[in-house]
Amino acid sequence: MRLPGIARNSGGALWRGSSAVWLRLHLNEVGPLVSLLLVSTLGYGFFALAREVGEGSTAALDRKILLSLRNPADLSDPLGPAWLEEAMRDITGWGSVVTIVFLTAAAVIYLALSGRRRVAVFVLAAVGGGEAVSTVLKLFYHRPRPDLVPHGMEVFTASFPSGHAMMSAIAYLTLATLLARVERRRRVKALLLVLGIAMTILVGISRVYLGVHWPSDVLAGWCVGAAWAALCWFVALQLQRRGEVEDPDPTPASTGPGQIKGTTAAG
Repeated sequence: MRLPGIARNSGGALWRGSSAVWLRLHLNEVGPLVSLLLVSTLGYGFFALAREVGEGSTAALDRKILLSLRNPADLSDPLGPAWLEEAMRDITGWGSVVTIVFLTAAAVIYLALSGRRRVAVFVLAAVGGGEAVSTVLKLFYHRPRPDLVPHGMEVFTASFPSGHAMMSAIAYLTLATLLARVERRRRVKALLLVLGIAMTILVGISRVYLGVHWPSDVLAGWCVGAAWAALCWFVALQLQRRGEVEDPDPTPASTGPGQIKGTTAAG
């Protein structure tokens, strides 16, 4: 019988093909592998949470968390002093369309003026694409805003997922990782990443505190926003390997025939 031989040949061809794809996508390197794993994990987390929300499984916990942040005697009064509520309104503005557009435009102009025009286009596409995804998801799920407590500010779109949480994750995580690549000092790299993550988390918390989102909305926004940022980073790494997008790392100018783009020819 020739079937075992055919099976072995097919299995070998499949293995060789898989290995070629693995190496072509540079999944033997930490950056591409971690970014792709994050996309898979966070993407699954979003769809799993969306299913639970659709089945009403998160309703009780959503209500409990939202009410725990309000004065039981007056649900229009969030817990804490007046300055905290005002601070939360300021923080939630970090995830607004105006703020995200302004920061993205500033980053794009800076990158273009510094000679990284293709990186600038990539950042613009990453943030603009994320806004489009957020809009589509809101229209698809069309979850009503919380009516359990009075809103701390005006809202105009559907609730799931939180657009502020999602767009802050996309913009701040993308810009933080980009700036971290440019910076050589590890402590500064860590600071940039911590700031990006902290701003994303604070924006999400502010949305729940102000009563304009259910906690599950914010968690979903974080998941899909971070997944999109990780996907964009994976694509950026692939494009940089092919030379289609400039490497954001600063590279010294060539000083001799043995140097190309800041690297020395191996001897």
